[in-house]
Amino acid sequence: MTLDDLAQIIEARKSADPDSSWTAKLLAKGPEKCAEKFGEESIEAIIEAVKGDKTALTSEAADVLYHLLVLLAASDVALIDVMTELARRQGTSGIAEKAARL
Repeated sequence: MTLDDLAQIIEARKSADPDSSWTAKLLAKGPEKCAEKFGEESIEAIIEAVKGDKTALTSEAADVLYHLLVLLAASDVALIDVMTELARRQGTSGIAEKAARL
């Protein structure tokens, strides 16, 4: 499964019955709840990275990506827009890119 596939599934869940899908239930609660879940999963990934548990980090990273895509969908931000922004930054030093934003 690609991130595009997952983003499409999540987008389709926007119109699903919240009782039929965890994704639909999260989306029904709005961007604030989706952001909260993304934050929780991010912290769990950080903990596993610091512990050096690659298996647990892999699992938590999958959760982070899923919850980020749910947050994007809840906020009406398309994955393609994020990918376009990453492409725009390609070839630019991270230091130079950050300086341009300041």
